[in-house]
Amino acid sequence: MQVYKFGGASIKNTEGIKNVTQIIQAYGTNNLLVVVSAMDKTTDRLQELAFAHINGDDNKHQLLEDIKSFHFDIISKLFTDTQNPVYNDIANTFVEIEWLLEEEAEDSADYLYDQIVSVGELVSSKIIAAYLNQQGTFTIWQDARNYIQTDNNYREANVQWDKTTATIQKQLPSYLSQGVVITQGFIGATSENFTSTLGREGSDYTAAIFSAALDVEKMTIWKDVPGVLNADPKWFDETEKIPQLSYHDAIELTYYGATVIHPKTIKPIQNKGIPLFVRSFIHPNETGTEVSTQATTIPVPSFIFKVNQVLLSISPKDFSFIIEENLSDIFAIFHQNKVKVNTMLNSAISFSVSIDDDQQKIERLIADLSVNFKVKYNKDMELVTIRYYNQQTIDRVTLNKKVWLEVKSRNTCQMVMKNIQ
Repeated sequence: MQVYKFGGASIKNTEGIKNVTQIIQAYGTNNLLVVVSAMDKTTDRLQELAFAHINGDDNKHQLLEDIKSFHFDIISKLFTDTQNPVYNDIANTFVEIEWLLEEEAEDSADYLYDQIVSVGELVSSKIIAAYLNQQGTFTIWQDARNYIQTDNNYREANVQWDKTTATIQKQLPSYLSQGVVITQGFIGATSENFTSTLGREGSDYTAAIFSAALDVEKMTIWKDVPGVLNADPKWFDETEKIPQLSYHDAIELTYYGATVIHPKTIKPIQNKGIPLFVRSFIHPNETGTEVSTQATTIPVPSFIFKVNQVLLSISPKDFSFIIEENLSDIFAIFHQNKVKVNTMLNSAISFSVSIDDDQQKIERLIADLSVNFKVKYNKDMELVTIRYYNQQTIDRVTLNKKVWLEVKSRNTCQMVMKNIQ
């Protein structure tokens, strides 16, 4: 039994869906669970639609029409028979959004966001399941919301592991014994049967949840890169594939912001000792990267870039020391505002952190912190993390940069910096 996960880039058009179909068919006809994301940039478009609805923007109906047109254009190229049930199935799925748009946005913003944005995965998975069946591979579509049980923390829902595991183990094996099962990443359901989401890019995590519950042989994430690279090709012209990663190093890299694997993915499969493979859907015959229990040192330094950072410096108004009590208050405020810290450093009377530049969150955060603390901030910063660094690698990334904050451990160096004007 295996789990495959395909992201939006792999199914962004008809050619992509045909390619993914061939990869799935090459595996076999049963005991394969396939987790898919929304197509291409659909989640971004649905997010724009959700905010338009929440903010009362009349453009929301046109945004929905554009999203529908994108999907029906793909359907028309995959299914020449206009009587194929997939046409009605997808139309009815979008009706869920249309009903929401007809009403005033009176529910909480995070709740409405999840009800709208989650439709992307439902639509993509239904299209792929229908196409696989058309191509002769018996495929069963399953709604992930019937399996992934969560709390009501919309947009960042926490999985109820006991309920989720029990449901998966009870219901899914019988379907998997019959054929390929297609389901959705990123989404779950609350105890009241409202849709929840697991956080952006959460489809990897979904695949890991299913893998752990089913105790599968292995899990594979199919990407547009040959495996886990030592740097993002967007930032480095020359990158190297890392053929073997330990769970520990994979967790470290994802924690610091490596985007090839979602940060929550590793722990569920590590608990079961399930190997994870990161492979290329462009070159599916290549081996990719294996993440497993094998303890190996990364053969080359790894670079992780996070741009659009804000550097906050927080200090007590009475110049008292930054001690445990102050830090407890500060972290409580960060938690209340759902702001994640990317790196931090404290001195006697100051505590500095680097965070993602989310204007709405930062404005609330600074306002809450300013009640008891003095807050200074600098925008347009970038955070560079080097795993297994040396001085040569530090010199390479700091060329023509001013370093504002630097944190080093034995294996990891983090620097918040900015271009020299």
